[in-house]
Amino acid sequence: MVFQADKTRYQSMQYRRCGQSGLRLPAVSLGLWHNFGDTTLIDNSRQLLQRAFELGITHFDLANNYGPPPGSAECNFGRIFQEDFQPYRDELIISTKAGYTMWDGPYGDWGSRKYLIASLDQSLKRMGLEYVDIFYHHRPDPETPLHETMKALDHVVRQGKALYVGLSNYPAELARQAIEILDDLGTPCLIHQPKYSMFERAPEQGLLSVLKEKGVGCIPFSPLAGGQLTDRYLNGIPADSRAASGSRFLNPEQITDEKISQVRKLNALAESRGQKLSQMALAWVLRHDAVTTVLIGASKTSQIEDAVGMLDNLHFSAEEIQTIESILNSAN
Repeated sequence: MVFQADKTRYQSMQYRRCGQSGLRLPAVSLGLWHNFGDTTLIDNSRQLLQRAFELGITHFDLANNYGPPPGSAECNFGRIFQEDFQPYRDELIISTKAGYTMWDGPYGDWGSRKYLIASLDQSLKRMGLEYVDIFYHHRPDPETPLHETMKALDHVVRQGKALYVGLSNYPAELARQAIEILDDLGTPCLIHQPKYSMFERAPEQGLLSVLKEKGVGCIPFSPLAGGQLTDRYLNGIPADSRAASGSRFLNPEQITDEKISQVRKLNALAESRGQKLSQMALAWVLRHDAVTTVLIGASKTSQIEDAVGMLDNLHFSAEEIQTIESILNSAN
């Protein structure tokens, strides 16, 4: 049966201007880092994308190495796009990235012009697209001149293979330099994707200020700290959780008694706000005026529904912010 999106899909979502650009992004974006590779049933991936779009999530975020195996998330997204979303292409923001190891040899990693342009060509082929809306450099390259990397981003925009470009995982001062180079080249940096959550606050040490000053949007990833800022770990580590799965992104050693104590206190505050902990954690990230949209992952449609439901209560009182700071700074 042909997918037909709900006609009310734009009623439940807020759209925010991305930096000083003309582009508005949904307050919640869907990342395809997990649950879209070959180890996931494609029908489950399809349901996630369809439900997200029906709730007004117009931005789908990928990278060349998403899977597993690397490249498979783009292939599976491409198949679903061709079957379900082709009529809606102009309603979608599709992003991808290059910067981590993708193929063997000296040209399949980091930030050279050779790698970035070849990688985007491969990504477009896997997804069956003529262009992506946003192309990111996924991480800084300490050995390639920054100007070369930024010139490659400028080049793919001039080729028509990307409409906008972005950065990911760049620290504040390097982000400033990259943004200024892109400005000089005439292809402004649209957006930056840092890791940011209640448990990962490094972007507050200068990066968010740089982005606000330069008029660049911000889309934090891992806003739920790999699931730590949900009700999953209130009573320890469930057998079916990411921390118990052998994931290199979250291991049992990170779920300390101190962390569980903090999570329980945060959960109590969320309940007093009429929210789930995950919803409060997303709202907390979005509270910063430099943040455009928050990037979620999902394995079930109910998680997407919860994230969008968070928009019903984005406000924090001064007392609530103070309580959160107290909990995050507490040792017990």
